[in-house]
Amino acid sequence: MRKRTFLKSMLATGAAALASLTISVAAAEEISVGANIGNVPWEFQDASGNTVGFEIDLMTEVGKRLRMEVKFTNIPFQGLFAAVQSGQIDAAVSSITITKKRLESVSFAQPYYDSDQSLTVKADSGIKGLAGMEGKTVGVDTGSTGDIWATAHQAETKIGTISKYEGLAPAMLDLQAGRIDGYISDIPALLYYVKDKPQFAVVERIKTTEQYSVMFAKDSPLAAKVNDVITEMKKDGTLAKIHETWFGTKPDEGLATTTVLDMPKL
Repeated sequence: MRKRTFLKSMLATGAAALASLTISVAAAEEISVGANIGNVPWEFQDASGNTVGFEIDLMTEVGKRLRMEVKFTNIPFQGLFAAVQSGQIDAAVSSITITKKRLESVSFAQPYYDSDQSLTVKADSGIKGLAGMEGKTVGVDTGSTGDIWATAHQAETKIGTISKYEGLAPAMLDLQAGRIDGYISDIPALLYYVKDKPQFAVVERIKTTEQYSVMFAKDSPLAAKVNDVITEMKKDGTLAKIHETWFGTKPDEGLATTTVLDMPKL
């Protein structure tokens, strides 16, 4: 009787250990990636409802090369930071700019895109640039570098009010409706968005020397793995092809999309 009890106990223990191992392996085979869906052309839904975009292609290819399934979760931009820090997600994309302040609490893989901010207005507004925004209302994405820039330069630009949004689509709807007078956001996204919408115009590039990358929890081991894959993708031209798919041109030589760079550090 004791032998049977002991054997049952051993089998139960073994089964529990196997189940635990199976769960761990399953978890290791998936990367949970947070993204602010609606951030054209980085991550958004196409006419068929499929999630597509530059960073969707990027992370899907990263997953393939790491032999890990990529699961995307829609999270407002500002929520991405808490989500990676808390472990709710493993990584985040959404044209996230690397900054020294952010590096204090999160980690990034090497940059893969160089960008600036921009001011977009209605084409018939008469506004030619930031000089025309005195006393007017500008829209920004909450917590974005556009938000940070507009807040820091509100006095000198004499912008009247800063309205905050969770993504490009609602901001552009309000711009169209006249509820805001301009929208400050990433220039590649706006150039892509307005190319077939003559009612809008990108009237000024705002120099900020931003670089985008994948964000992780501070010192996450996954950051180095993804960084190595991005290096491979730069060297074999895959990242350049993704750029051409979404922007219609090959990336300029010497920029982050084609140049292997170090992981950012404080």
